Amino acid sequence: MSNSPAPSPQGFDGKPSSNVLGRSSWEENVRIGDILRKETVGGMVLIAAALVAIIWANSPWASSYFAIRDFHIAIPWANMDLSIGHWAADGLLAVFFFLTGLELKKEFVAGDLADFSKAIVPVTAAFGGALVPALIFLGFNIATAGETLRGWAIPTATDIAFAVAVLAVVGSHLPSPLRIFLLTLAVVDDLIAIVIIAFVYTADLVPMYALLALVPIAAYFLIAHKARVFCAEHKWAPWLILLPLGILAWWCVFQSGIHATIAGVVLGFCVPVRHRDGTSAHGLAEVFEHRFRPISTGICVPVFAFFSAGVTVVGGSGGFGAILSDPVVWGIVIGLVVGKPIGILGSTFLITKTRHANLDPDIKWIDLFGMTLLAGIGFTVSLLVAELSFGLESAHSDHAKVAILAGSFIAAILGTLILKPRDKHYQLIAAREAIDEDKDGIPDVYLKD
Repeated sequence: MSNSPAPSPQGFDGKPSSNVLGRSSWEENVRIGDILRKETVGGMVLIAAALVAIIWANSPWASSYFAIRDFHIAIPWANMDLSIGHWAADGLLAVFFFLTGLELKKEFVAGDLADFSKAIVPVTAAFGGALVPALIFLGFNIATAGETLRGWAIPTATDIAFAVAVLAVVGSHLPSPLRIFLLTLAVVDDLIAIVIIAFVYTADLVPMYALLALVPIAAYFLIAHKARVFCAEHKWAPWLILLPLGILAWWCVFQSGIHATIAGVVLGFCVPVRHRDGTSAHGLAEVFEHRFRPISTGICVPVFAFFSAGVTVVGGSGGFGAILSDPVVWGIVIGLVVGKPIGILGSTFLITKTRHANLDPDIKWIDLFGMTLLAGIGFTVSLLVAELSFGLESAHSDHAKVAILAGSFIAAILGTLILKPRDKHYQLIAAREAIDEDKDGIPDVYLKD
């Protein structure tokens, strides 16, 4: 028998093909696994907050819920007068977007998105997963002559925490590349949503405040880079030095007409990823993520979800008849449940053809299909975009929230039905994946060429 290596698989034009969604490095697998565990906890809290809001908003005490949500808190000297619901969306959610900015920068600097050959798949899939749902929404709403078209971006986003919470329950033994794919896809989805919010939902731009925001942002950037070690070693430093600059930048962005959460993203990008020794381990971005993620997942995002998810389903906004007849509802539900899988699977399949690649032998298309269904769970960002599209007082806003909840629930159920049997299959080979004969703490499978 010959010991020569087998020939490389050939593409459709005779060129060697490569694998798509192959195994990542052990370091990347550990990093992503840590993020997934944190997002799982956040997802559970998020779901609980949304359920409480829905139950309260449909209870005999519903009026008290809406009274709290719509109660205004004014800061006259800052020229701000917002309802509690708006404070949650514009203020608390900025912390979530700050962490999103940190994660995006880490992915582009030290993660899989830094490698073009690995980044091309989730990036292309994310764009496909945003484009197709948007087109489906436009298709359902084109006849309204513009009345509802403003909500086209609602079904484009994937909720990381919600999707990962479901994945933790139904797919704990699925191959790591699949979980990394879902997380990276959701991160790029967030970037797309950030760009959409910044450029599409900016009303009455005030250039003076936009330019003023550059001053605290620049100061934040310089201090974060020049004093990165000091800020990392002294827990009080970010609170007393960087936080005031961050609040000032947030206020300027808010006054400029750009949605205030964009300030969080920009400030996240200002934080250095690498330590002065050149490594990303224990860099300021990682330090900030460890310190601020509990605040975001335990307080900021659940509070936003609590005040955004509460919608009167029975008897509200015309009842079920009005909900079912609103094209906004169908555009969102079909966009999330059908558009997301078509866009992501279609884009991934296109990559395999244009790059002469094959799906990694350890992963099946049915596995990827299950993941694309989970990508149809749109919640946090979708709720925010719904409010930006129609406003809290619009019936379309209530209908959009019902559609987001329904579409996300359907996507989660369908994803579970697909992935649960596949998880049992991979559980049988999990022992082989965990073999570590040299006892170095790294499974031997990651040491193979």
